[in-house]
Amino acid sequence: MCGTCGCSDPANAVTLTDPDSGERALLRQGAIAGGTEGHRHHHDHHDHGHPHGHDHAHDHDHDVPHVHGPNGEVITLEQAVLAKNDQIALRNRGWFEGRGVLALNLVSSPGAGKTTLLERTIRALAGRVEITVIEGDQMTATDAERIRAAGARAVQINTGAGCHLEADMVAEAVRKLDPPPGSILMIENVGNLVCPAMFDLGERMKVAVISTTEGEDKPLKYPHMFRAAEVVIINKLDLAPHVDFDQALCRANIREANPDARLFALSARSGEGLGAWLDFLTGEGRAATLREGT
Repeated sequence: MCGTCGCSDPANAVTLTDPDSGERALLRQGAIAGGTEGHRHHHDHHDHGHPHGHDHAHDHDHDVPHVHGPNGEVITLEQAVLAKNDQIALRNRGWFEGRGVLALNLVSSPGAGKTTLLERTIRALAGRVEITVIEGDQMTATDAERIRAAGARAVQINTGAGCHLEADMVAEAVRKLDPPPGSILMIENVGNLVCPAMFDLGERMKVAVISTTEGEDKPLKYPHMFRAAEVVIINKLDLAPHVDFDQALCRANIREANPDARLFALSARSGEGLGAWLDFLTGEGRAATLREGT
């Protein structure tokens, strides 16, 4: 897992950028996935009504749980990482449900078209429902700036060497965005079909995006991600005739990985098929969130 990849680089820094103000804040320095090492900062305990992963106020370092021996270290670390992440995700989820916020975790490989889909969705739903966005990338604030230009408030989380977002990062971003009751929060995860499947952010559901340019076999190659997603979007239908894409085979592969997934096929660029996705966001998806929040 991520305890053995770039997330554990002692030099790695995770930052949060507000494109409206240009303000940039350090969330972690020298982080291991899950925020269990090198996470050092000062904050005052107060009741701000937002999800937050800490219950005390002082400068502190989190120790990394570990065992000695050739086989147990990574397993023990992974268990501790996921347990801490899940605890914070639970707080996030309670906050979202309490305010009727539909929080969606958009996951895909790089270049599948998540940001373009968000831009199109924001413009199409302008005046009907407020959308705020958390953008996750290793570097740059390009996507958050695109979202801002489309008409939605956004913050950018840069994970450095990290390959996914985690619940504590989302909690800090939510504090900054303060999504209003009844709104939609879109969390665009780092482009990666592996690690984001393991980390609960407190979202209502994961939405996996696969593009026609990736081929039909991704659901079989990365089954954990597609099993974790309640919704799967096949994007870039406008390019399907040019890349010899077999939509029926892709759908069959998605069904093999996750028979219960809700499927949408669309082109974020041309708008083909977008209506069904918009109806889901304002209808069925919204209704499910309100039911859970009661």
